Amino acid sequence: MALLYSFVIFISFLLDDNCTFVLNSGFRKLSFLISSPKLFQYDTWYSYTPLQYHVLYILSGRGVTLDLSLCGLQGRFPDNDIHLPKLKLLSLWENSNLNGNFPRFSENNSLINLDLSFTNFSGELPTSMGNLKSLQTLDLSDCQFFGSIPASLENLTQITSLSLDGNHFSGKIPNIFDNIRNLISLSLSWNNFSGQIPPSIGNLTNLYGLYFSHNQLEGAIPSPKNENGFSSLSFVRLGYNLFNGTIPSWLYTLPSLVESILTSIFELVNLSSVKLFSNNLSGVLETSKFEKLISLTYLDLSNNMHSLTMSVHSNSMLPNIQILDLSHNNISGILSWNVGNDTLRYLNLSYNLISGFEMLPWSSMEILDLHSNLLQGPLPTPPISKFFLSVSHNKLSGEIAPLICKESSISVLDLSSNNFGGMLPHCLGNFGKDISVMNLRRNQFHGTIPQTFLKGNSIRTLDFNGNQLEGQVPRSLINCRELEVLDLGNNKINDTFPHWLGALPKLHVLVLHSNHFYGNIEFSKIKSPFMSLRIIDLAHNDFEGDLPEMYLRSLKAIMNIDEGNVTRRYMGDAYYEDSTVVTIKGLEMEFVKILNTFTTIDLSNNKFQGEIPECIGNLNSLRGLNLSNNYLIGHIPLSFKILKMLESLDLSSNNLSGRIPQELTSLTFLEVLNISQNHLTGFIPQGSQFQTFGNDSYYENSGLCGFPLSKICTTNEVLEPSQEIEPEFEIGIDWKITLMGYGCGLVIGFSLSYLISLSGKLEWLVRFIHKNIHKKIIRNKRSTHRRGARRS
Repeated sequence: MALLYSFVIFISFLLDDNCTFVLNSGFRKLSFLISSPKLFQYDTWYSYTPLQYHVLYILSGRGVTLDLSLCGLQGRFPDNDIHLPKLKLLSLWENSNLNGNFPRFSENNSLINLDLSFTNFSGELPTSMGNLKSLQTLDLSDCQFFGSIPASLENLTQITSLSLDGNHFSGKIPNIFDNIRNLISLSLSWNNFSGQIPPSIGNLTNLYGLYFSHNQLEGAIPSPKNENGFSSLSFVRLGYNLFNGTIPSWLYTLPSLVESILTSIFELVNLSSVKLFSNNLSGVLETSKFEKLISLTYLDLSNNMHSLTMSVHSNSMLPNIQILDLSHNNISGILSWNVGNDTLRYLNLSYNLISGFEMLPWSSMEILDLHSNLLQGPLPTPPISKFFLSVSHNKLSGEIAPLICKESSISVLDLSSNNFGGMLPHCLGNFGKDISVMNLRRNQFHGTIPQTFLKGNSIRTLDFNGNQLEGQVPRSLINCRELEVLDLGNNKINDTFPHWLGALPKLHVLVLHSNHFYGNIEFSKIKSPFMSLRIIDLAHNDFEGDLPEMYLRSLKAIMNIDEGNVTRRYMGDAYYEDSTVVTIKGLEMEFVKILNTFTTIDLSNNKFQGEIPECIGNLNSLRGLNLSNNYLIGHIPLSFKILKMLESLDLSSNNLSGRIPQELTSLTFLEVLNISQNHLTGFIPQGSQFQTFGNDSYYENSGLCGFPLSKICTTNEVLEPSQEIEPEFEIGIDWKITLMGYGCGLVIGFSLSYLISLSGKLEWLVRFIHKNIHKKIIRNKRSTHRRGARRS
């Protein structure tokens, strides 16, 4: 008894005010204590309650319970074998900093409950866990275990609850359920299990909860092996797997099912939620079978391969349905069913083959997603309701009736990628204060953009790209203070640069690509214009004059992005995400989502002239820069070496001259470089990313030489002006004069040297300089010869 009392006092001493175990020595002592076969051999009852209400119960008459859950334990649990024959419960759950392997128990044990959940235990499960023959509950959820499940688990014949979810287990689920038939709850979700569910699972007639979701299981779902089937089954989750085949017939008549991610349980009149999303289940769903599901409020069959047939008597069904998701299936034809009695709030039928509707339940709708189908005809006009409407990527046609402007509570209107035409109703600009997204991309609208956008509106995205709109950019857009995305690309807009947009504080994306914009981009009176702008596309217009240095200096959103401390997210909200098309890395790419750290500037195919401003080097978070097909002159700025995040640089088809700065080899993220069709000269820099660029990056620059071009550099081409001087001779005279003399010819060079030598004090230095230049020429000739030999 004294030893037992000492152990209890010892445990309480190890726990501080927050029930935190002292590391190292404490665990070493505990390791010794739990290995002692004599520790808990007494028949008396004793209990002790440490600080913070965490309990260590020692019940020798009825066994021993060791509960250290929620104690903030840290360090490694002892690896010693546990010799505690009367230990009934060991609970360490919710000690996230506690690590170790699965404990080793001797064959002489009576453990009933083992809970290691929400700890950092890891490793493979040992075959010795088969020694736990009295175990009834095993919870290893949300740990770091990996490997396969040992077949010795079939020795746990008394087990009723097995939870292995939230680990890294892999391989096939062993066929062990012939022996462990008492299972009530079986949870293997969120692992990497593959293969088929073993048929012996059909023996689990007492099963109440079955959780296999988020694995890579495949094949058909097994059936029960006797008449009673899974009569107690109430919770089933099999989503996010690779199951195929039809829905098993035994699921139709489960009397106790409360929640199912398996579906088509057509006989369960009290069923309220059915989910079977993201599998490969197929088959024909007959609408008549839904008639008995009068209590159903949530039905999700998305991401499968179901088709749908209409019954003569299916005009009204699912009277209480609120959420219905049949997206990503094979539903086709014209739907004539009437779902819900004014209860449906969310309907997603996207990514099907639906060509039309005879009727739609509109009155309480909040979200209606019909995009990516085969819908034809005019746009259905919804009644007054606050909701999201997407019919994008269909074949709808006709004009937008002004009646739509009366739907003042619409928040997101996406009509993109259809065949709509006609003029836009002028009332679209004052649609209502709730509209946040208006996407009319890729249609055939003509005329002008609505000119009146009221103050206080909530517009976040305006996308009119890919139409035939003309006229000017509405000046009233200055009232859209929440505007983040403005895409007017690929239209016929005839205007000067809308500099006044620089006052919009949240504008991230500005696309004016392929219009008829013209003139100089003049200085703005706004102190810091476009401070939030990250994506700028002014390509394929008639802008002229110098590059807009003032605006380039104020693009604060492209400067000094600390990506390590930035939460990456996509632009948009919980249901609608913005998209755009940009030309980067030489390709036109559609970004169906826009990452909040993505940055690019495209000023190509205009009439810009003058030199490239050095201030572009300040945009050190820039990923794409395209200045091609202009009339730019001068050198490639040395400040480009600061653009460490740059992935694509296109300066082709200009009048640039001089050498390619060797410092550009420090741009280690550069994947695409195009400086072709200029007047560049000299040696192509070597090293880093420059070793990956081909001839296309440099063609039609007759003065360039070196890899990858076939032209071998001469001595003069190899020499870099910034590197011709030995560091120790950078004092005493103006070295540029001497180099200029050498480069322009011996006569001028000797004349300058003579003038310098008149002083009498520097004559020795002139002779020394000429001598060292001669030596350097010889060294470079030898070096060039060796490089040419290696390439051959």
